[in-house]
Amino acid sequence: MIKKIVLIFLGFFLIFYPFFIKAGELEDLTKELESLKKELSKKESNYQDLKTRLNSIKSRLFLLEQEITKKEQEVKKGEETLIYQKNLLNEKAKSYYKNMSKNSSNLLAVLISTNISKSLREFFYQKSLVNKDKETIIKIVLYIKRLEEIKSSLENEKKQLAFLNKEIENQTKILEREISETKQKIAQLTAKQQELIAKKFASIYIPRSASIVYDCRPDYNPRTNEIKDSGFSPKFGFFTFGVPNRVGMNQWGAKGRADVGQNFEEILRAYYNFDTFQKYDVNTKIKVQGYGEFSLEDYVLRIYEVPESWPLEALKAQAVAARSYALRYVEDLRNNNKSDEICTTEDCQVFKPDPKQGQWATAVKETEGLVMIKDGVPIKAWYSSTHGGYIFNSSAIGWQPTSWTKDGRDTKTSVSNFKELFEQAYDRDSPIFYCNWGYRKEYNNTGWLKSEEVADIINVILLARIDSNTRRFLYQVDAGGDVWNEQKVKEELKKRGVNPFNNVYSANISADFNQGKVLNVSFSGDGGSFNSDGAEFKDWFNARAPSNIQIRGPLYNVEIK
Repeated sequence: MIKKIVLIFLGFFLIFYPFFIKAGELEDLTKELESLKKELSKKESNYQDLKTRLNSIKSRLFLLEQEITKKEQEVKKGEETLIYQKNLLNEKAKSYYKNMSKNSSNLLAVLISTNISKSLREFFYQKSLVNKDKETIIKIVLYIKRLEEIKSSLENEKKQLAFLNKEIENQTKILEREISETKQKIAQLTAKQQELIAKKFASIYIPRSASIVYDCRPDYNPRTNEIKDSGFSPKFGFFTFGVPNRVGMNQWGAKGRADVGQNFEEILRAYYNFDTFQKYDVNTKIKVQGYGEFSLEDYVLRIYEVPESWPLEALKAQAVAARSYALRYVEDLRNNNKSDEICTTEDCQVFKPDPKQGQWATAVKETEGLVMIKDGVPIKAWYSSTHGGYIFNSSAIGWQPTSWTKDGRDTKTSVSNFKELFEQAYDRDSPIFYCNWGYRKEYNNTGWLKSEEVADIINVILLARIDSNTRRFLYQVDAGGDVWNEQKVKEELKKRGVNPFNNVYSANISADFNQGKVLNVSFSGDGGSFNSDGAEFKDWFNARAPSNIQIRGPLYNVEIK
């Protein structure tokens, strides 16, 4: 029995040893958290980067919490074993003193014995018992000492862990507040700036339908490496992926999916959440603004949304989407006591009085009456020309939340950088997949910006951050009005103790390639380094960039040539 208890004790002694947390781990996390706090206190903090770092600290702290929990369990087992060890210690102490006494008597017996050999054997046997008792006593004492050390270490670690968790909670709140305030600042563009941006956007026609002529002059094609000359160098181009509306079906994406063998149902399920297809009465009437009534199928025959030359499965997907959209559109109008006529432009669906023939007629016929149904009613199947490799739900672009729209990548495989996006996006062949919108006649009708013009946009953001009262003067110089030019902005920065940028040397974009959004934009130049939230930079770029040059979506890139 005693032997069994000793083995139990030895087993727990070995179990406890590995569960000491490396002394430096909690200290390292404490130092990292202190470093993060210092970064967060800076005016030009990269909040997305700090958020990533904070999440990393949280993950590592969680692992340490698991180790400490395991350690607590082992201590509990150790304390249960300690009862046996204390009883054993008492027994061994008694045995030790008893055997010590016998050993002394045996030594005397050896000295006076006539049978030296027998007496020596008894003496050494008794001595071995004493030694074993002594070893067991030492081991038990060490075990008790070890257990106390572990308990003390555990208490210190738990206190440090509680402190770190509290600090992380505080820093998370601060970071969330800073991010929230940054977003509010982004929304605080003046009425003049908002008006300017609206006019700038209106000056360029960005089509939502794949069959319409595009007003895009891409100055650089990364697939062919063709570059349109601006007459100056270096030149900076800001290229947007896709068009503003990325909800529902991506028309060029549908073509790309059909090209690799997907059928119309696979295509539609990639872009919409719906329960089933349902065949509607083909004689259902659709009122068309300016043209009167048409049967459901006659109406769809007159939809001019995609080229007739596209693969049949892509056309069939478009026919079902057009039919579903029209039915839900007019039903929503009726429910809101409005005229139940559907318009004929991209604001609804492109409609022309002459029915299309050929492949489109085939697609309509082969999907006759088919409608996508969600919760018993047709879905309002929004779609647009080019999504730039991503799909957004309706609430992501400021519309009302809907159950039939979804978020996702519109790519063949997962992507982690711009190069892979160019290779894997289903809509990569769209002429507006990657476009820098806007141009200036004096620079060969290109949208390239000079280094000092990019520096000016950075200076504007820096000044707006430091002094919100200057915002009303920080909009497009060539728009006229009470606006501060490049030199004035630099002077105002110097007055506030900030070193302005005169030139920019390099740029870097950090993006979330799962959601298709720029997280952070960073530049380096003679003013040092500059970091901005992706949305903040986009908004100020659109307010300050010259002519009608603009960024038109959440995912964009910077090209320097």
